[in-house]
Amino acid sequence: MSQIPPPSPVAINEHSGWSARLGHAGTFDRGEGGATPFFHSVAPTPISLARPITARSGPSVGKVSTVGEPPARIGCPPSLAPDPTSAVLTTFKRPCLRPRESQRTGLSSAPCGNFEFARRLPMKNMILIFMGSVALAPQGTQAQDMEARARAATAASRTKSSDSDAITSNYVNPGLSGEAISTVDNSRTFTTSLACQKSATMLELLVQPGTTGDITHLSIARDSDLDGSFDQNLTLPVPVSGICANGIVSCDPGSWNNCTPFQWDVASSGNLKLTQVPLTDLSACYCVNASCGSNLVLGNLNSVLKDLGGGIIGALTTADPRIGVAQASIEGPVIRYVGAQTTACTASPSLSSTSYRADPTAISGDASASAQASSVFQALAGSASATGKAEVTRSCSIDREISVKSWDYDDILGVAGTVTSTACGTGCRRYQIRGSGTCGSVPPIHTATFDPIAPARIVSARIVEMGADDWVQARVNGQIVGYAGKRPWTGEALPSGDCRISGDPYYNRTAIDITPQLRAGAMTVGARVRAGGDGNWGYVTVEVQVDTACEVSERLVDLCAGYAQDAACRLDSESVDGVTTFANGVNTGLKPLAQTRLIGTGHCTFQYSRDFFERDRRYKCLIDSGELSAPDLSRSAYIIDHSTETLLADRTLSSDGTISTSTRAFSLPDRGTVPACEPICKTRAPRANSDVAISGVVGASQNDPAGWNSFYHSCTADNVCPLGEGEELVTACGCLDDFPEAAVMMQTVRLAGSDLACTAGTP
Repeated sequence: MSQIPPPSPVAINEHSGWSARLGHAGTFDRGEGGATPFFHSVAPTPISLARPITARSGPSVGKVSTVGEPPARIGCPPSLAPDPTSAVLTTFKRPCLRPRESQRTGLSSAPCGNFEFARRLPMKNMILIFMGSVALAPQGTQAQDMEARARAATAASRTKSSDSDAITSNYVNPGLSGEAISTVDNSRTFTTSLACQKSATMLELLVQPGTTGDITHLSIARDSDLDGSFDQNLTLPVPVSGICANGIVSCDPGSWNNCTPFQWDVASSGNLKLTQVPLTDLSACYCVNASCGSNLVLGNLNSVLKDLGGGIIGALTTADPRIGVAQASIEGPVIRYVGAQTTACTASPSLSSTSYRADPTAISGDASASAQASSVFQALAGSASATGKAEVTRSCSIDREISVKSWDYDDILGVAGTVTSTACGTGCRRYQIRGSGTCGSVPPIHTATFDPIAPARIVSARIVEMGADDWVQARVNGQIVGYAGKRPWTGEALPSGDCRISGDPYYNRTAIDITPQLRAGAMTVGARVRAGGDGNWGYVTVEVQVDTACEVSERLVDLCAGYAQDAACRLDSESVDGVTTFANGVNTGLKPLAQTRLIGTGHCTFQYSRDFFERDRRYKCLIDSGELSAPDLSRSAYIIDHSTETLLADRTLSSDGTISTSTRAFSLPDRGTVPACEPICKTRAPRANSDVAISGVVGASQNDPAGWNSFYHSCTADNVCPLGEGEELVTACGCLDDFPEAAVMMQTVRLAGSDLACTAGTP
């Protein structure tokens, strides 16, 4: 036992659930229930005493207490003093053992964390409690406790973010809707402003299938301005027979006949709409009406709602990238989405980056100009971290864009006024400007206005006929170009001769070319009629021929030209229409076959064969902005070369330039065993092949359209496979490795697609 005088005793709070114990390594905290101890370096030194020592216990929660004294506040023990020697067990939650100045009559107030001494204790009534040293818990216990805490933290984290649904419900939805978000351990909550302009229900879809299996009623309510109320309501005018990732397919109810594909689109006004497109523009289509099975919509209601809503959301976010959307809830046949405008909190809510869709090549120049004007970028570029040589990877693409536009006559020319029209062939119309006249001094002028919408597609415009009883005068933009009558009428003055004379009508069928006037802009054609009596009429006929042929445009958008011309860049990898031609800087020797694609819709549908449609490339470019000395790796090399599993070698450089080596024992604590893998299981659920291709429903061409959907699930802690609805177990929980099977299937599909060829001939 040590004979060093201990500190003066301090009474113990009887009602505290925490206590301090003395051990050979110092004091440590022990929480209720045997929580992990926390060690401290200073502790009262136990000694034997000359006067009697008593210990007293009672029914209270506290471990020990002094006799004859009320409980004192918890705090640091006082410093050593020449008072009679004593030892005490102090109860505290966060001990802070610091010596303080004391007086013979008691203790001065001393802060210690959240506690302090505030009581003067007479020494004569204090009863000493002597405690021997307590052996510390082994380090293995601490490791086990730490491992348990780590596993608990991991389980809590997985509960919050183990899959996309958990992330959506715990973080995305509340963040966009302004609701509280809790921490991983649910100890604290906070709210964030991911968006200042938001709506709890930005989009709402309601589906109702009919007796034929088609979705006969699909209504969409949308809050476009995110003010909390719906401002657009859309009810589809056609039944939904098939659902695609970006649209729908409408057919004759209950069948797959006379099908029309539609794509979700957004009009220039911002309203949601459907646009008729070729089936090749849609993706991941499948059939839902009675021709493919029974009760497909209601039997798969959740997935049907998500697929329809996902297509609409994709169209909205493509048209306006500022919109942030998260799935909120599904309630029966209704799905609702939470929405927000992610840039509403900024001073300028517009996104200039959307302009790069029209001109993708401009992004490189704009990025360079922005970097040159950025003080932060220039500071980093001039820093030591940016000097030297570095290799960066640049990704780019070369895309072939082919667009086909169909033209209608009314898309080229608009006509208004006193006029009637008749067709005269493909892309040809005749317009007759006709009316009655007068024999007075001011004969009336009947006019029509021709507005060229697409002047380049106007082939010809001619006045092909004039007729009257008695006279008619043709005018173009107010200028006299011809006449018909019994005598000439080529000026503003009235023609000579009597009016109201019955007789045969007069015609002029000499064609007059007015094509330049029409191509130049809006043109007026007038018929000035002088007539009376029984034969009171006159007309001018204009024939316009336009080009309604399909318009095809093709261009290559080359975003790799800059890297290809840069001597510091080299081609690292390339994929041409899905075929890898370069890998790790080496030519694979593979050459893709020419691709044939169907482009356009309706009568403007064409097949185009090209050597490629899309090239995806990755370049590695060497950046040299200064000299960078090679790092000294001699010490790390020495440690690796001279260390063993039980011996750690080192090599250090002192300030005087001398090098010294050393070795010391080395061991790693036993961390226990780690599972070889995360146990997973494989399940399957029956499905009918309702996928849709250009030729129709795929299942209709199969002997047995029934198939299976395969699923993989992470097993529970007790090694149980969480089966979904309608699923059956295929492979029990374990370390599954189905990658070879997946690789073979993907390679089979790729090679099969490469050898496909479309021909127009009859097999």
